[in-house]
Amino acid sequence: MAYVRPVSKTSWYLAKRSYTVHMLQELTSIFVGMFALTLLWGISAVAGGPDTYQAFLDSLRSPVMVVILWVTTVVMFYHAIAWFSVTPKAMPIQRGEEFVPAIIIAGAHYVLWIVLSLLVLLLAGVF
Repeated sequence: MAYVRPVSKTSWYLAKRSYTVHMLQELTSIFVGMFALTLLWGISAVAGGPDTYQAFLDSLRSPVMVVILWVTTVVMFYHAIAWFSVTPKAMPIQRGEEFVPAIIIAGAHYVLWIVLSLLVLLLAGVF
């Protein structure tokens, strides 16, 4: 009979810190989904006309939604940073015999994130 290693089915991810961090990174996708649904709700409200859009904006101003959106924003920043730190491992770029250093790959993602964020803010009329 083959040996079967015992594994806790409910708390296996607590056995090592790296497992726990990985699970936290995976859980951030729930907040990304919540944000995407909020954007779709907003698009639907715009399509519904001025009254529907105003009701959408009013609902976003409720204290519960403000807290949810702030928590979602913080978690999404964590999600982006976690993904950018994994990118050099998931997408190594080779030039000739050498690989591009991980700091350059991750740094390019951060620079692009900042540039696109500023562009969106500029188009939104913030600047």
